[in-house]
Amino acid sequence: MKRQQVTVTNKAGLHARAASIFVSEAGKYESDIDVIYGETRLNAKSIMGLMSGGIGQGATIVIEANGDDEEEAVDSLVALIESGFDEED
Repeated sequence: MKRQQVTVTNKAGLHARAASIFVSEAGKYESDIDVIYGETRLNAKSIMGLMSGGIGQGATIVIEANGDDEEEAVDSLVALIESGFDEED
């Protein structure tokens, strides 16, 4: 298992467009991937699940993966969050 903490920096947080991009990226990996926000564990491959978490700008989350490609999955998703989804200010 690999897990890493990251802060959401884009203005909209993990809603709509950003959630769609995140879920699409998570879907590229075979590992089970969760986003942990506070006490809530969300399936990173479910857009409705992810959006239901109410994860906004400035939220600190943990991305956790378990499987053969867990390292790549977590690294890729953390990089995506850190990029701010390439949103303009």
